[in-house]
Parts: sequence; C-alpha cells; structure tokens
Amino acid sequence: QVQLVESGGGLVQAGGSLRLSCAASGRTFSSYFMGWFRQAPGKERAFVAAVTRAGGNTAYADSVKGRFTISRDNAKNTVYLRMNSLKPEKPDVYYCAAGAIRNSNLEHDYEYWGQGTQVTVSS
Repeated sequence: QVQLVESGGGLVQAGGSLRLSCAASGRTFSSYFMGWFRQAPGKERAFVAAVTRAGGNTAYADSVKGRFTISRDNAKNTVYLRMNSLKPEKPDVYYCAAGAIRNSNLEHDYEYWGQGTQVTVSS
C-alpha cells in the first residue's frame, strides 16, 4: 500500500510558477513509477507528466512540455512537479499517482492516487 499526499497548490498569476509536492508513505516508493494528472471542472482527468523509478526518464503531455518539470527524490519519498509560465485557465486539481507496472500516461496503469491539490491561475 502506498498513500500519497499532495501539497503546494494555490492561486498564482498567469506567467508565474508553482512547485507541487507529493509525499508518499511506505518504504517501497522507489519501486513505483510516478505520475501527475490534472482535472478541470466537468472534464476528465488528463495526464501531465510521469517519471521512472530512478528518475532517469520523464514524459510530458504536449501542452506542458518545456514549462513543467517532474522530478523525484527517493530518499525523501517525494515526487515534484515544477510548473513555470502558468497559463490562465479554470482551476485544475492536480493528482499524483503511483504505478507498479510501467511508466505510463494512462490512468488505469496507476494503482494509487492522492486526494489532489488545486491550482488556480488568474489572468
């Protein structure tokens, strides 16, 4: 079992930056692929970024490439999402997720999910 707790969300102006954190419980954090997804009101949850177990490889949605960076610190059982050049849009809830099978952009490949942290970008 892995429990995930996100933090770092909030209100930021367009063009600004935020860093989200996701702290994981348990001693097997390094055995999981980690991903970030986001969900706007009335929309399905969408892939944002993923990172492999050791952090050597990452993947991003096209909409965030060049602006967002996913990273992890296995010694701290934490995965991060650095978001730069944020664009004004409806509030999104960002979720981190842990998967044991493969690095993926698909929700069903992730077994554990956090409760989410909201990010609001004002214009």
